[in-house]
Amino acid sequence: MSDYICALSDAVERVHVRYPNRYGLMIAGDLYTAKTMDRTRQYPALIVGAPYGGVKEQGPCVYANELSQRGFVVLTFDPCYMGESEGEPRHVSSPELFTENFSAGVDYLGLQPFVDRERIAVLGICGSGGFALSAAQVDTRIKAVVTASMYDMSVAARMGQTPEQILETKQKLAAQRWKDAENGYMPEYIPTFPEKPLEKVPPELGEPDAEWFRFYAVKRGHHERARGGFTTTSNLPFLNFDLLSHLDEISPRPILLIVGDRAHSRFFSETVYRKAQDPKELYVVKDAEHIDLYDRTDRIPFGKIEDFLKTSLQ
Repeated sequence: MSDYICALSDAVERVHVRYPNRYGLMIAGDLYTAKTMDRTRQYPALIVGAPYGGVKEQGPCVYANELSQRGFVVLTFDPCYMGESEGEPRHVSSPELFTENFSAGVDYLGLQPFVDRERIAVLGICGSGGFALSAAQVDTRIKAVVTASMYDMSVAARMGQTPEQILETKQKLAAQRWKDAENGYMPEYIPTFPEKPLEKVPPELGEPDAEWFRFYAVKRGHHERARGGFTTTSNLPFLNFDLLSHLDEISPRPILLIVGDRAHSRFFSETVYRKAQDPKELYVVKDAEHIDLYDRTDRIPFGKIEDFLKTSLQ
């Protein structure tokens, strides 16, 4: 039985690939192409990053399945330390490494004879939206950026905390480092979601926790390699790293920010829109919460994405 959350179109070919990032870690990816593609020609390409804590078999496969039918070569991937990609210990998160994963995808695509190196874009879902933008700040080979339900994890790490609470958080994480070191550098990892999918979301959960469970913890989006969260001390670098401090340097390459009108995360996209330089666009999807842009093909504006990419990658 397939562990992808959506069925592969009969018109699409999906091939599992592996390639290194700049740190020598092998990244596990899937390459999607239309079966009718003429491999003697060169095509525009797109790299799709999973929600923070997600894997390529979840939201990315939904986007890749659709956009490959619209004329794009699409690469999905598991972040290093996640899914089928290399990296030990497992479930480690890093703003630098997760940003680098997008540039590693550019490396891989640019070596394919049927990909036009001058027409490569990135699309990040949720936390990958922040990493995609971060990569575009420094990697000028990325010609356009699309985000869906974007999260900036460096902002999220401090969000809603007073200076006193931030200090307390740092002290707890520092104490956890001692525990991890004493344990032979096997860092603490506490998964958020169950090993097997639930039939329904526990009624006692409040928002936005219940929303995460509406995707990751039930059959809709559950995956055994995406049980939520990262090693406890993975939060440390996000307290010390501003992912999006150079947004203005993406211009004149275009940015499309897609967000649901009911998304709890809407302010992240609105903040980026205010700070980024033209050309930029904020596209609000009606009647959509944050997770609806992971997999709901009746909400994800594929026509808008196609038009944006084809215009941007001319």
